[in-house]
Amino acid sequence: QVQLVESGGGLVQTGDSLTISCTASGDTFSRYSMAWFRRRSGKEREFVASIWWTGSTINYADFAKGRFTISRDNAKNTVYLQIDNLKPEDTAIYYCAAEKYGMGASAEDEYDYWGQGTQVTVSS
Repeated sequence: QVQLVESGGGLVQTGDSLTISCTASGDTFSRYSMAWFRRRSGKEREFVASIWWTGSTINYADFAKGRFTISRDNAKNTVYLQIDNLKPEDTAIYYCAAEKYGMGASAEDEYDYWGQGTQVTVSS
């Protein structure tokens, strides 16, 4: 079983870049595929990006291609999400999720473990 803790959210300006982190504990991090989801106000939680446990495959939601970058550092048990050129519509709670030996799916129910989320607010 793995525990996930997100960090790095906050209030930023339109056009800024921000990197949020998710640190895992409790199990061997390198065995887990990791993903980022977000929930914007009044909307359902949506897939942002995922990275396989091998690190060999990365998937992005269409809206995330070009401005979002997911990466992982197994030595630090951490997955990152860099967001460039932030827009007000990126305002959301960002959650990380984990699935052991997962395929990096975009569906929420594929992930067994979730963090508590970190708030990102983009002011215009």
